[in-house]
Amino acid sequence: MTDGTSAALGQVGIWTFAYDGQPAGLVRESAAELEELGYGALWYGEAFGRDTVGQAWLLLSATRHLPVASGIANIAFREPLATAAAARTLGEAFPGRYVLGLGGHRVDGTVQEVDGYAVPTRTRALSTMRSYLDAMDAAPAHGPRPDPAPRRLLAALGPQMLKLAAGRTWGAHTYFVPVEHTARARALMGPDAFLGVEQAVVLDHDPARARDVATAHVAGYLSMAPHQEANVRRLGFGDEDLVGGPSRRLVEAIVAYGDVDAIRRRVQQHLQAGADHVCLQVLTASPTALPRAEWRELAPALLDRHTAPR
Repeated sequence: MTDGTSAALGQVGIWTFAYDGQPAGLVRESAAELEELGYGALWYGEAFGRDTVGQAWLLLSATRHLPVASGIANIAFREPLATAAAARTLGEAFPGRYVLGLGGHRVDGTVQEVDGYAVPTRTRALSTMRSYLDAMDAAPAHGPRPDPAPRRLLAALGPQMLKLAAGRTWGAHTYFVPVEHTARARALMGPDAFLGVEQAVVLDHDPARARDVATAHVAGYLSMAPHQEANVRRLGFGDEDLVGGPSRRLVEAIVAYGDVDAIRRRVQQHLQAGADHVCLQVLTASPTALPRAEWRELAPALLDRHTAPR
């Protein structure tokens, strides 16, 4: 894909949840360093820490040129009107640098009983996302319009969501996926849609220690995210890979671990399979700590400083 904004993101970025637990000053300092190191984009999640809009302001204001992408802004946390207004404001204040990734699930107002607890019933993801995009598009816009308009992406794993991402937005942001999924996503979305792939990595020369960190990451997601299990099953992983803890085969498909060369090979595999951009989520034994040493070590091997965005 040769779209100008795609080129501005470069081929390799950083993805992190770790900023949620850090003071604002350290977040600013770290974001500025990632820009100086030459990473093409900075992606951040949204769970139970800072809200996605506040985090975007913090990161964009701390950097000069670095694109910042929500990976993802949870549609369960705000109405489409609020999301549309926030995206316009960020796009106006930081032209061409903000990418709005949308994902998550909303509830339909009813509840079901699960283990004795009343749990809100989730809506169907595809129809909900389509309706959310419709509502964003219909939201009234007053005041200045950003030029260019902020790009939108969808968190997408299954075939129908990938097609919706290609048809209604700039493209897809995939997460917790092996290289095979990247090839399938590219085939489904066609050559023109943007595909930004999250890749979890462990940079550690001790194979056993690296595998332990990788296994804990995979096991955690499988235990709390049924859509992730459904996705890996679609890719051919079965009970032998999932029951009683993730198999080594599954762990190694989801997480690249070892030395810099092992991580570089995985990035190249995703790019060759059709990814436009690979954002690295660096895992360590301390999930809430910023992996700044690893970010620094990876940069020279993965980034072309002569072509990195400035």
